[in-house]
Amino acid sequence: MKSVTFRNKIWDVAANLHLPAGFDETKTYPAIVVAHPISSCKEQTAAIYAERLAELGYVCLAFDASTQGASGGPGRYLEDPATRVEDFRCAADYLVTLPYVDENRIGVLGICGGGGYAVNAAMTERRFKAVATIVGANYGRLCREGDLSAGAAIKALEGVSAQRTAEARGAQTAIATYIPQSKAELDTYGITDVDVVEAVEYYTTQRGQQPGSPNKLNVASTGAAFTFDAFHLADKLLTQPLQIIIGGGQAGAFGSYRDGFELFNRAASTVKNILVVPGATHYDLYDRPECVEQAVAKLKTFYGENL
Repeated sequence: MKSVTFRNKIWDVAANLHLPAGFDETKTYPAIVVAHPISSCKEQTAAIYAERLAELGYVCLAFDASTQGASGGPGRYLEDPATRVEDFRCAADYLVTLPYVDENRIGVLGICGGGGYAVNAAMTERRFKAVATIVGANYGRLCREGDLSAGAAIKALEGVSAQRTAEARGAQTAIATYIPQSKAELDTYGITDVDVVEAVEYYTTQRGQQPGSPNKLNVASTGAAFTFDAFHLADKLLTQPLQIIIGGGQAGAFGSYRDGFELFNRAASTVKNILVVPGATHYDLYDRPECVEQAVAKLKTFYGENL
């Protein structure tokens, strides 16, 4: 593995290039862009899948989203769908400059919210020849649903608008957290949803904690996501081979189980498959060895047949 950067507009995007064993610069290899979940970074679950796919002979590029992790960008901790999707196109731009990458054999893999972004990017980025998601989630839907109360989206947007007004008048930038900062804080809220409980375990303990993933979100940046549908026009533009992997265990608030089936049904791909890993929760597919093994086995077959 080596650290690299590529450009998105006028800033650098930080990435790790995972190379196959016995890598030889005089040869050409298929490549896969690997995108981390929302609030994550390239050193967490994205690194696990990039490393495993590199072992199978792929050059894998795992990157930090713009404004997040070690990447630059216009601000910090923004979750802006347009910028997130552009990161993928810029990753493809970078890969085609590498003499050892076969430009006709580039795939993409996204995890959680990174899966939704990967799908959206692949519709217009035709250099991606095969598309896969691990517990892919539609961030726009998540924003619109909020806490599932009546009018949740409008209430949230009113809050975002008020914050933008305050910041335009000189107030400090509002930075929120995605999840409670600890199990103790989680318990004070009485939250028992499996996705939130396991998110706290993953991100705030040694299991997955990384400096590049500080659990921070620019509040005002979320406004653009409410009109974003990661799967919009998938019935017309998503024609590449598609592999969807979701957990068959307890479904949680992040909705990756139902998003997986929605994507499968909406995609125009003539070659498409959905794998439900028995008993696996959303976060089991981030790093639990027995679940990752099943996902990688399916990805091995999928990319082997389509790249």
